[in-house]
Amino acid sequence: MLHVSGQPIPGSADAVAELRRVGHALRFVTNNSTVPRARLAEELRAMSFELEDDELQTTPGAASRELQGKRVLALVMAGIVPDLDGLELVGDHADAVLVGGCDETLEPNQVFSYMNMGRAFSEIEMGASFYCLHKNKWWQTSRGPMLDGGAFVAGLEYATGVEATVLGKPSPSYFAAALDALDAEPERTWLVTDDVEADIRGARLFGMRTALVRTGKFRPEALESAANMPDIVASSLAQFPELLHQDLTGEMER
Repeated sequence: MLHVSGQPIPGSADAVAELRRVGHALRFVTNNSTVPRARLAEELRAMSFELEDDELQTTPGAASRELQGKRVLALVMAGIVPDLDGLELVGDHADAVLVGGCDETLEPNQVFSYMNMGRAFSEIEMGASFYCLHKNKWWQTSRGPMLDGGAFVAGLEYATGVEATVLGKPSPSYFAAALDALDAEPERTWLVTDDVEADIRGARLFGMRTALVRTGKFRPEALESAANMPDIVASSLAQFPELLHQDLTGEMER
């Protein structure tokens, strides 16, 4: 929603600055599961987005809180291991299996190898709890859509008969953490996203207002078939501040 493969969506940084200027509290809630939070925040600032590290909510942070003190078999990109503090990362006899997402490097070839997937299957079969950072099927890159870790989560669910607990969006606990950080009520909080299938559905079930942007992973056919429609649809994040102003002042057409 903010960028694609490191290229900012035109006008998105200015939109974030405008929302701050008029006094809105912001929380950057991401399902990114491949980059440590500090580096991700630095990369966003390098793209001219104004944010502090603690305004950025990531899935490894959620995993660290949920699995604190447990023995964990983690099939994740190496870059986020420092953010999994408090977890004992192991190769066998795990209390929990944790599956992350993919990045644009060759690393997913090693992380999601047959050997590692087989090990995860065996640990779940022996009683380990099953968690994933998200269930994203794919994500948008400059080269087009790329397969994400949700495919491997689905494979393990099929093989074991155990459904994974999702730690990132659209889990209620992930939305609750964002609202707690903002000290906000759901009905007075907007989720802005490019994902109508997961994010819009989850946020609406949680009672939040929703805006869908036509950038990033947005697909018209997904909107047409969506069971849960957003409150508003914007061409991009650049348009959202004006639409929000219209909503708050009662000027928006219903």
